[in-house]
Amino acid sequence: MTARPDLLAAALASAQRGWPVFPLRPDDKRPALHHATRCPRTGPCTAGHASWEQRATVDPDAIRRAWEHGPYNVGLATGPARLVVVDLDVPKHPGDTPPPRWAELGVTDGADVLAALCEQHHQPYPADTRTVRTCSGGTHLYFTAPPGLVLRNTRGEQGNGLGWKVDTRAAGGYVVAPGSLVEGRPYTVEHDAEPAPLPTWLAALLTPPPPRPLWRPVNPSAGRGSGHGYVAAALLNETANVAAAGEGARNWTLTRAARALGRFVADGRLTRAEVEDALKGAGEACGLPARDVTATITNALNWSIANNPRGEAA
Repeated sequence: MTARPDLLAAALASAQRGWPVFPLRPDDKRPALHHATRCPRTGPCTAGHASWEQRATVDPDAIRRAWEHGPYNVGLATGPARLVVVDLDVPKHPGDTPPPRWAELGVTDGADVLAALCEQHHQPYPADTRTVRTCSGGTHLYFTAPPGLVLRNTRGEQGNGLGWKVDTRAAGGYVVAPGSLVEGRPYTVEHDAEPAPLPTWLAALLTPPPPRPLWRPVNPSAGRGSGHGYVAAALLNETANVAAAGEGARNWTLTRAARALGRFVADGRLTRAEVEDALKGAGEACGLPARDVTATITNALNWSIANNPRGEAA
């Protein structure tokens, strides 16, 4: 393969900004480095396989040695560069259409999705930052990563992704740097500005929620009167239903459970504290905020106790 000075210059230009780079296959987006299953355990991999992220570098001599072997595209490792790149893609074919929730807003591509999110959050469109036009006609918006916060890659609407045709690359990810060509089409700098800090509201959307607390069934105390086994089963079943509730049904499931168990508080077969403790753990386990869980339980128990002074069916 014949080296190309323009691609070497593109690699060096990114490195001069402090952004580690590594070679991609010519005219392609995939890393040109060997896979872990074919690692020779020599050179940079003497102590064990080194991934593309580990081998990304800003060392100009190392970059020159790598790019003198062929016309490699330039991969920019966003994690080590402390960058978050928002990838605004475009449809790939006529059938690549937005989901209904976006279509109703008149969305046609990733840039429209970001504009809709800006409107929903009453924020300006973050245009004043380094912008790269991709080979497909989409755009990459470069931002500096928030200090003290590690963001990971997102894809479309999966997990805590931003939406249809919007991906992000951060820790563990890379982008094709400007100067590269894929299928003969170039990546070009459209707005040559310094990357702006990632807007706080976007950082909040991209931050994964904390892991849900592990839910464990809570056994009731001995209770009073007959039917203790039935009461214990009711507490276990209701809290299990809450812990397993899906989005859209969580709050109502918690309300219904508190109302059902409130009648046992009213007739003394359960204490209010043990019902509150059991339901609070289950409510937080299904993903409801702790403050909302407490308010819902309090209101539902108050209603149930007021309407079941003698333990009548809720």
